[in-house]
Amino acid sequence: MFFTWLKKYMPRGLYGRAALILLVPVVVIQLVVMVTFSQRYFEDITRQLMRGVVAELNLYVAAVEGIPEDQIAPALAELDARLEFASGFGTLEPVADARPWYDVSSRVIAAVLRAGIEGVEGVDVLTQPAVVHLSILTDAGRLDVRLPRRRASAANPHQLMVWTLFTGVVMTLIAAVFLRNQLRPIRQLARAAESFGRGEIRPYRLAGAVEVRSAGAAFLNMRARIERQIEQRTLMLSGVSHDLRTPLTRIRLGLAMLDVPPEDTKDITAMQSDLDEMERLIDAFLAFARSDTLEEPVRLDLCALVVAAKAKADRAGGQVSLGEMPDHDVWLMARPEALARALDNLVSNALRYGNRTQLSLRLFERAVVLSVEDDGPGIEASARERALQPFVRLDAARNQNRGSGVGLGLAIALDVARRHGGTLRLGVSETLGGLKADLVLAR
Repeated sequence: MFFTWLKKYMPRGLYGRAALILLVPVVVIQLVVMVTFSQRYFEDITRQLMRGVVAELNLYVAAVEGIPEDQIAPALAELDARLEFASGFGTLEPVADARPWYDVSSRVIAAVLRAGIEGVEGVDVLTQPAVVHLSILTDAGRLDVRLPRRRASAANPHQLMVWTLFTGVVMTLIAAVFLRNQLRPIRQLARAAESFGRGEIRPYRLAGAVEVRSAGAAFLNMRARIERQIEQRTLMLSGVSHDLRTPLTRIRLGLAMLDVPPEDTKDITAMQSDLDEMERLIDAFLAFARSDTLEEPVRLDLCALVVAAKAKADRAGGQVSLGEMPDHDVWLMARPEALARALDNLVSNALRYGNRTQLSLRLFERAVVLSVEDDGPGIEASARERALQPFVRLDAARNQNRGSGVGLGLAIALDVARRHGGTLRLGVSETLGGLKADLVLAR
């Protein structure tokens, strides 16, 4: 449960996680070293120094308790001169305990003084940080003593913490620079892979560690194989389409030159209709094979694309309306002809199987969704994945009276979406009740 809660606040990027892996051990080690060193080393030094201070203060106590009262002042003056202390005796106010909360050695000073000298009333190291001020209640009276702090504990103990912190920060910055340099090839590889997923060829050269170079080489080989496959598919189907057009043209020319009786005109018209259907099939195959591989991405306004698709459908006599649309232009690096063809295929399908069609455009953080909805019979959930496959027609589930396609409209739209880093989703229209096709494009 704790790790699940902590995971929500962890960095999501590789650089953030690597920096966290680097910083946590450094900070923990520094804290452990500083705490352990201050508790062990400085406490030991303070106790050793305080043994001498306790012995010297006991001389003051012995002096005021073992000599006549009129000789106390000269004796204390002599001890002050020799020990570099400042003392007073007589009717003085007792000293109260006072020390900063962060001063660890002051606690040791007070503890050693009380353990080694009887009658210590209070120890003040807060009023004058460079002086230890204490009062001792002796049999002869109250003794007030001020001694230099350097005689009781190590001088400037905070310097260790300052230098440790400074060194840690400097080394962390140096490590962060090296870490950024090591992660730069990974970012470049990720950007190249993401661009290729959108149909863009971003220059990429091998760099970085051996593992990163290995992954980059595998990506380049994969990209080259996919490009060769697309090129071979395009050339093959283009050649097949060209070879099929030649005999079709001869057949069409032969039919046009035939001198047939009027009663056979109906058969000739049927044969010409079949030839037109074959040409439409060839055009659809060629459009699917090309997938607009030669078209370069440009900055495109998707709102204008949707409006143009509606206007084209209106000119063809369709009933198309606009649904949800942004109140500003939506610009995206895309292939205009490919997107127009995909959107036209979706609108044509909607008009073929329904009476009303609605176009909408929605924006999300990382994607743009072009939706085409109709009021037709829709597609069953179990058949939606198969409907996206090439050359598959689900006319048994749709309205055959509206005409039949070649089974490539949805496949072409899906291929275009994938070449823009997105996908095509089929669902149920909540507005019209028919099919809803979402053309998802990565931003």
